[in-house]
Amino acid sequence: MVERADINSVLMQMRAMQAQAQQGVSPIQAPGVQQGPEGVDRTGFGELLKSAVDNVNGLQGDAKKLAVSYEQGDPAVDLPQVMISMEKASVSFEAMTQVRNRLVSAYEDIMKMPM
Repeated sequence: MVERADINSVLMQMRAMQAQAQQGVSPIQAPGVQQGPEGVDRTGFGELLKSAVDNVNGLQGDAKKLAVSYEQGDPAVDLPQVMISMEKASVSFEAMTQVRNRLVSAYEDIMKMPM
């Protein structure tokens, strides 16, 4: 049941960010955010990408730590907790892979454009 609550929480956050984006409001203040001339926050692409990769890496590290703790018999770690953290890491990695594939595809399309 914990997994379902996490999914609903993520969906609510995504909907809130979508509503804020439609209203032109920045949902978060990320590192590397710069103020544009119109007062609009400008985040460097490299900073966003690094933040996303770091987030995926952190989720994978947490899942690995929980799995090792469970394998070593830590009574504070239960199997559903390990499985949920591994699924979160897997889903985030798959999403990052899809983003990478889209970026490569967009780059290839741009390179094919006539000058």
